[in-house]
Amino acid sequence: MTVIDLAEARKASRRRVMDLALIRFGEMSVGCVIRNLTEEGAALDVGPQSDVPDHFTLVVMTKKKIYSCNVVWRKNHRIGVSFR
Repeated sequence: MTVIDLAEARKASRRRVMDLALIRFGEMSVGCVIRNLTEEGAALDVGPQSDVPDHFTLVVMTKKKIYSCNVVWRKNHRIGVSFR
């Protein structure tokens, strides 16, 4: 049996963060918390009532950054996204 270290499987190392951001799609905005971040993507905590689409714009106001995102995975109230 082969054991794969997922931390080693990542293309880029992730940084733990706790930044507030907005998920924007259409005319809607939903608040979220960025839990970790890489050059290629992020893990986001979203509220239980949040119906986040598979493609959206992530606005990180404190960093003055805007990312186009694709959802890669969903687990409970956390989603993983890749940046386009």
